[in-house]
Amino acid sequence: MKIAFFEVEGWEEKIVRGTLAGQDVVFSAGKISDAGTETQDAEIISPFIDSPINKETLARFPNLKFIATRSTGFDHIDLHACKERGILVSNVPGYGNNTVAEFAFGLILSLTRKIYKAIDRIKEAENFSLDGLRGIDLKGRTIGIIGTGRIGKEAIKIAKGFGMNVVAYDLQPNETSANVLGFSYAPLEELLEQSDVISIHAPLNESTLHLINSKNIIFIKRGAYLVNTARGGIVETGALLTALRDGILAGAGLDVLEEEGDIKDEMKFLSKGSADAEKLQVMLQSHALMNMENVLITPHNAFNSQEALERILTATLENVSAFVGGKSQNLVP
Repeated sequence: MKIAFFEVEGWEEKIVRGTLAGQDVVFSAGKISDAGTETQDAEIISPFIDSPINKETLARFPNLKFIATRSTGFDHIDLHACKERGILVSNVPGYGNNTVAEFAFGLILSLTRKIYKAIDRIKEAENFSLDGLRGIDLKGRTIGIIGTGRIGKEAIKIAKGFGMNVVAYDLQPNETSANVLGFSYAPLEELLEQSDVISIHAPLNESTLHLINSKNIIFIKRGAYLVNTARGGIVETGALLTALRDGILAGAGLDVLEEEGDIKDEMKFLSKGSADAEKLQVMLQSHALMNMENVLITPHNAFNSQEALERILTATLENVSAFVGGKSQNLVP
């Protein structure tokens, strides 16, 4: 089979060739949008999160039968368009549970102890003043975990290690996990009211789009911190900006942004015949967030440890090998 991998690093290519020996495999360091003609006859493609796949993308691959995304999330893929073409899609269900949870707590500590501000002060001004650097302890505080899947449960374990009280929200509560790990579930509004720190670990879908929004930000405990390492669309950007400006939130740590793809490639977005007004507004709001002193933004980096990337590649190759062998696995709905 012809198999095309996109957004591939050099060390990955050797492993892929060794695992898929006998298959016609081609590689591209770029995104699918930058792909040349050598990939157009591929029957299988393996993209990463920066390669959006829609009807126009699929039209460039007339022989395509299977997409093996190297990610847990699959909101960058138009599943309806794939279904119309009969194209199966697989993901990597659990490659970075601890990886992402650890990163979330890196952001939490950076916010609550003002670590980034302190480092920046030394580097930029060689100023050793402690003025404005007083933080808060995590021990004894309440953290609200939104989403108690694999990553959420790892975040709960870490929070317990810090001596935090944990309250959680999930559309499908797991009481067994709650009993084993020692946390309780609550309605979303109650979680927002009780939490000193809110950490999001839910997938983005129709039920979680703008889960935190202009209607429920008023319930957030004044002075709380919000961390999002899941998907940007779970938080309404305008509502987040309002909560920060009004002092409802003391700060935010964001590894993801709404309309993240367009923000990364603004020139391409703005060069379109008519830019989407709503998306443009979100982009401007995101730039406002970038310039706020109490907001830390990282470039969708929570997954990015060597161990996690190795797990991603291993699981993806297993998905591809299973499809080639006629036994598909880890298919998304």
